Amino acid sequence: MSFYGVTDLWTYVLGAFGIILLPGPNSMYVLSVATARGVRCGFQGALGVFVGDTVLLVCTALGAGGVLRTYPAMFLVVKVAGAAYLGWIGLQLLRAAIQSWRGHETTAAATPQTTAGVDVAANAASMARPFQRALVISLLNPKAILFLLSFFVQFIEPGYPHPELPFLILSVILMTFSALYLTALILAGARLAQGFARRRRLSASLSGGVGALFLWFGGKLATANLN
Repeated sequence: MSFYGVTDLWTYVLGAFGIILLPGPNSMYVLSVATARGVRCGFQGALGVFVGDTVLLVCTALGAGGVLRTYPAMFLVVKVAGAAYLGWIGLQLLRAAIQSWRGHETTAAATPQTTAGVDVAANAASMARPFQRALVISLLNPKAILFLLSFFVQFIEPGYPHPELPFLILSVILMTFSALYLTALILAGARLAQGFARRRRLSASLSGGVGALFLWFGGKLATANLN
């Protein structure tokens, strides 16, 4: 029995919830921004992720996955660009962590907003313009389109006369979970900012860890394939 063209609704809900909880570049970037620059910037980053994911969902609905499979060169270009961007952000975070560890921050970077959590200097490129950067991080992930395509089709009733309706239902559920999860990360980041404000070396270590994660995300995307 289906729900407006959606089969196994509760199985999908559990699967979507688990997928959202998996750490990825989107959630890690939002947490980093919220911890380093506060709740407002965190929500700007979350909005960038939300817009980027919406674009990917629309592209998936329009058959972008098939296009990427048909034209491997296009997939390669987007994949390399995304991997390079994630790696660049990772290097920025590592550089900021090293500078902080050595005690070379400026007076402005010594405030709670900029030394907390991931401890990224206020002028660090990786933390500037959180909406735009989160949007690019979200969009430069061709594997997300292919994953969404393979995941969604399992829960859409074959032959349903209006396939856009179950696709919309599945998208709303996924985006709702994403919004709630990112909000929780932002609020957690704000709390971490208070706790790490006077622990420079610990926060620098966390910043370096996040930077290393972004390098790993970039490497994983660079070696991704269409299967």
